[in-house]
Amino acid sequence: MKVTVNEECIGCGLCESTAADVFAINDDGVAEVIIDDAADFEDDVQEAIDNCPVSAIEAE
Repeated sequence: MKVTVNEECIGCGLCESTAADVFAINDDGVAEVIIDDAADFEDDVQEAIDNCPVSAIEAE
């Protein structure tokens, strides 16, 4: 599973708290993906996608 965070991110931290193995808030104050393949964390990533307030998380 390939995951990306688009430019809509507001850095709320929900994704990081939901899937800390996949997301982190970077020095710019927005989320970034910290793992190449999130297949092992698919349920957590889907929860982050479903709850992101600005729909900034995308997965393939």
